[in-house]
Amino acid sequence: MKMSASDTSQVLKEGELEKRSDNLLQFWKRKTCVLTTDSLNIYADNQKKTKSKELKLQSIKKVDCVERTGKFVYFTIVTTDNKEIDFRCSGEDNCWNAVITMALIDFQNRKAIQDFKSRQDVENTSLGQQERRMARAP
Repeated sequence: MKMSASDTSQVLKEGELEKRSDNLLQFWKRKTCVLTTDSLNIYADNQKKTKSKELKLQSIKKVDCVERTGKFVYFTIVTTDNKEIDFRCSGEDNCWNAVITMALIDFQNRKAIQDFKSRQDVENTSLGQQERRMARAP
């Protein structure tokens, strides 16, 4: 799916999230994150020099398992290959899970509209070719 440069560069939310590590001990590590209209970028440092992970919205299936306990909101991002990535943010923060969910819905809507327009263009092109062939037929 093609997006214009203005779509990909629009920042929707920026701040800190804690990500649960994949290793055996599963420590929570604080990460600087930037959500744009097409991806969630996770940085290893506050200066955003080292990108440790980029989750494209097209590779996210859903935001799941939202739970509020004490001072944290916990949520899981499920990818299209069924990998689960756990996050948490402080309850005072504007909830990341809701912003990510809305960005995902917006992305999926834009993609559906673009796919529909592409199919419509293909159908119109093939109908035009059929009409031209019929006009030439003896």
